[in-house]
Amino acid sequence: MTEHRSGFACFVGRPNVGKSTLMNSLVGGKVAIMSSRPQTTRRAIRGIVTREDAQLVIVDTPGIHRPRTLLGERLNDLVQETLSEVDVIAMCFPADEAIGPGDKRIAQQVFQAGPTAVAVVTKVDRVPRDKVAQQLLAVSELGEWADVVPVSSVKGIQVDTLTDVLVRHLPEGPDLYPNGVVTDEPEDVRIAEFVREAALEGVREELPHSIAVVVEESVEPEGGGPLEIRAQIFVERDSQKGIIIGKGGSRLKEVGTTARRDIEALLGRKVFLDLHVKVAKDWQRDPKKLNRLGF
Repeated sequence: MTEHRSGFACFVGRPNVGKSTLMNSLVGGKVAIMSSRPQTTRRAIRGIVTREDAQLVIVDTPGIHRPRTLLGERLNDLVQETLSEVDVIAMCFPADEAIGPGDKRIAQQVFQAGPTAVAVVTKVDRVPRDKVAQQLLAVSELGEWADVVPVSSVKGIQVDTLTDVLVRHLPEGPDLYPNGVVTDEPEDVRIAEFVREAALEGVREELPHSIAVVVEESVEPEGGGPLEIRAQIFVERDSQKGIIIGKGGSRLKEVGTTARRDIEALLGRKVFLDLHVKVAKDWQRDPKKLNRLGF
């Protein structure tokens, strides 16, 4: 009889190398929000892949970067904690970007952390095959990887192979979560993240880091009808509040429409989403405000 394996793998890498997209692809559903903006991921989000022979819990971490704020420092600390607690670390390198000093620095941290290290070359659909081969070689030269796997989340290339590779490095053990569970993220946190993802779309460079979202309440209306969800979008300055709201509230309305689609898909029911924008001055640098916003 085949032994059953279970355990934790984490995805690490610079910001924006495709970690969240890859996790969603492996899990087969939207667990982590995605955006072209760096530092979209701010928590160690767990996605759960359950098969007959194994249960793989994937921890998607924030991108490792040189922190400029207290929030940035806390995100890096979160990654360091995660590295020491998992069974296998998968470091992501995009196929369409040269390996830089940041990658080398993170790779060193990965090898020093202790768990089995696997390299994943992401976004292979974006470059010709010879470029993929060059990147695989460059990645291999960074150190002693247990495996090097090229993948494309968008095209589904080698995603199952990567799951097999990660499972192979897990210890024997029973399932850690009930069958059918794809994440242990609380519902309110997932709803808040969907709102933040919608708010990130189309905003200017300096704004993404300044956005945080908190779900204030979810109310079941008397006599049935859509679930009423009230959420606050926090920014750091009045000028940013204007950008999020848009002319005549048009931008905020768009954010609500986009977020509501994902929230309704998650909850399987109609939702009335009530969004408000609030200024929490310099919250990324203020320990009390960070704690209040869940960081």
